[in-house]
Amino acid sequence: MSELIPFGSLPKWVPGKILLASDELGWKNVALRAYHYEGQDVVVPPMRDFMLVNYKSGVTPMQRRFEGRWRKETLSPGACSLLTRAQQAYWNWREPIDVTHLYLSGRLVSAVATEMTDCEVDHVDLHDVLRVEDPLINMMMGNIIREARSQGMGGPLYVDSLSQALAVHLLRHYAQIRVKRTSCKDSLSVAQQALVREYIEAHLSEPMDLNSLGAQLGMGACRFSRAFRASFGRPPYAYVIERRLAKARRLLAHSKLPIKAISCSCGFSDQPHLTRLFRRAYGVPPATYRKSAR
Repeated sequence: MSELIPFGSLPKWVPGKILLASDELGWKNVALRAYHYEGQDVVVPPMRDFMLVNYKSGVTPMQRRFEGRWRKETLSPGACSLLTRAQQAYWNWREPIDVTHLYLSGRLVSAVATEMTDCEVDHVDLHDVLRVEDPLINMMMGNIIREARSQGMGGPLYVDSLSQALAVHLLRHYAQIRVKRTSCKDSLSVAQQALVREYIEAHLSEPMDLNSLGAQLGMGACRFSRAFRASFGRPPYAYVIERRLAKARRLLAHSKLPIKAISCSCGFSDQPHLTRLFRRAYGVPPATYRKSAR
């Protein structure tokens, strides 16, 4: 396979005027660029990321080919095209258009697919979709575009949550997922359970995912998730939230830390995140619990 190109190199093959970019906004595993294009006949090398194209202005006949056959559509505002990663594609259009590209990393999409299937994912392909009018895709891309323009507080976190939700939608409706066929033990040993408990307790303030947790035991995400569920009676994510809430409860009762600081030290994204989950688990918000515990 040819070397996969990053989204920043795309103008070498598809020249256009950049109208908006997320390059300096600190986003992870997702990026956005808006372009004005004149009519072109181009070859796009295999790209590192999955790409969504949202058409903002202009109407043009469009032809695209990959994996053997041409597809032809008339594209206009409100339409989207999907392009899977690691696949060379030929594009041809005649009229000037303004488009927004959203790039989702292979790592993000594979991680979401792993969570959805509870299996280690071998490969994900987006279907060959040249034109689709999907209100949910348009809504989520619209929110990400507005965030790139407004650069509000918590922007990277907000975009991360939107991109994960978008990945779920794409995987449900526009993708093929191939999982690895591996055998795994029914459960973790006593020593493995102790090791993973110790690791979780020591890293509650930090992001954790199936890959990082499984790596502590030399396991892939799928094998770890299944073995953990069999041993603990719940999935890893639920257990981590449970331990974060327990730590927050102790700090509320026995420390003078502000609730905002407690939410950070327990690994919650912000104070409202802690409040929402704390109320769900214990029936009262953190501030009320702190008063009653003293």
